[in-house]
Amino acid sequence: MDMDLIPAPVRAVGGGDPTGADGAGNGAPGGLPLDSATTITAAPGTENTERWLRSTLGAAFGLPLAPGGEDAARTIRLGLDPVLEPEGYRLASTPDGVEITGGSPAGVFWGAQTLRQLLGPEAFRRAPVNPGTRRVIPFARIEDSPRFPWRGMMLDVARHFLPKDDVLRYLDLLAAHKLNVFHFHLTDDQGWRIEIKRHPRLTEVGSWRSRTKHGHRASELWDETPHGGHYTQDDIREIVAYAAERHIRVVPEIDIPGHSQAAIAAYPELGNTDVIDTTTLSVWDTWGINANVLAPTDNTLRFFEGVLEEILELFPAATSPFIHIGGDECRKEQWKDSAVAQSRIEELGLANEDELQSWIIRHFDTWLTARGRRLIGWDEILEGGLPAGAAVSSWRGYGGGVTAAEAGHDVVMCPEQHVYLDHRQDGGPDEPMPIGFIRTLEDVYRFEPVPPGLSEEAARHILGTQANVWTEVMQNRARVDYQVFPRLAAFAEVAWSPLPASADRDFAAFERRMTAHYARLDALGVDYRPPSGPLPRQQRPGVLGRPLEGPPPKV
Repeated sequence: MDMDLIPAPVRAVGGGDPTGADGAGNGAPGGLPLDSATTITAAPGTENTERWLRSTLGAAFGLPLAPGGEDAARTIRLGLDPVLEPEGYRLASTPDGVEITGGSPAGVFWGAQTLRQLLGPEAFRRAPVNPGTRRVIPFARIEDSPRFPWRGMMLDVARHFLPKDDVLRYLDLLAAHKLNVFHFHLTDDQGWRIEIKRHPRLTEVGSWRSRTKHGHRASELWDETPHGGHYTQDDIREIVAYAAERHIRVVPEIDIPGHSQAAIAAYPELGNTDVIDTTTLSVWDTWGINANVLAPTDNTLRFFEGVLEEILELFPAATSPFIHIGGDECRKEQWKDSAVAQSRIEELGLANEDELQSWIIRHFDTWLTARGRRLIGWDEILEGGLPAGAAVSSWRGYGGGVTAAEAGHDVVMCPEQHVYLDHRQDGGPDEPMPIGFIRTLEDVYRFEPVPPGLSEEAARHILGTQANVWTEVMQNRARVDYQVFPRLAAFAEVAWSPLPASADRDFAAFERRMTAHYARLDALGVDYRPPSGPLPRQQRPGVLGRPLEGPPPKV
């Protein structure tokens, strides 16, 4: 029987009705009873998953799931086997019990996510809805491991702030889809979202804007409500710890040298003061690529070294080996007009402003490397030369990633033409604030992270892939949900499962499995886009977007 698992496992046999309807009264042969006698037996190193199972399945079904002994019957047994791939797992549900064995604690946790899916949509609720119903764990044998070690989602909280609890909820949603990287876009022209104690004005001033453009930047509509917010350092510690418990790495992004008007508004000396009066700048209230960029001065370098010192303390290396420094869309007009910038170019013997940006990136690569971290940036950091150890987020297409991988740099593929989830999902007139190309559920399912023609050596530098969620037109959690789901489910399968070539993928079978998955998303309270189109409350009539017609370019 089809177990309707998403992402699809490498190998699976068995399956059954989690209510036990296909078996005898004791749950057999359909499955193992899940009731007050069921226990959890956890080997050393699997305690996180034990706690997670007890808090989620125990709450959903009103069961104690007490600790079991070595010889316990009807137990969920968690164990480790280093022979398996690090994030791989085996799950066996038999009349004797359930065994989840992982190549590492992360593998055990991903196996537990599969177990939850086997138990039906009620396993995704926070309290029992049918407490008298007999539940069984369907008999099954599953062997599974991920295709890529980097399976991520980027969430932009700078354009529109999401409260801490919404971030924690998204970490749970990532975990439910076996995604293991959370790229946390914390700063931009429109807001600075993380407390830096040595520079308090970054949040006192930089986290608030007086109003916000409503819709695309060409829209005439404004939301006159002041918008802002930030995470305290304890909020960040909580988010990082919550992610670590779910085996999710966090990649904090502090965007430099462009996308920096919020920082300049807070500390005007960071801007190009010999070109404009930076004291007149406020946190930006609209969208686009901003000309106000950081000045290439020693003061700017020292300032952001101080910022990064606090970032490294808040994001420990075990959870955050990579630090993202942005590097995208840095306009160079002010540097061209700045005597200070031109003097620095001459002093360093650089050829142009692109090399000046490269010098800034190289400075922070050296700084981070000396502290045991790796720099990653958007693919513009290739311009002017890239430090040897730096990694690239390839967003403008495949091209930057191909260039970087062939040059020996590690790459995360996230081309906007395929996996920017702010892009619209349909061409219909009711699509809210339609941005970009049409990227349907099927389009995302057919996305292939490794482009054809890469050498075998270069292909090994593709760490994986991530979907990016830019929030200019996502004012709140409901709008984020609508843009992200159900497409993130398709993306998760692309990142995890060993799918055939894009054209050969069985999207019809995936759609059938999505029927069960929509019920899980309903139980989780996810405000996804229904297959039939947006609900009336999800529409935004009269708010201008920027739809792009035709297929996206192949770049």
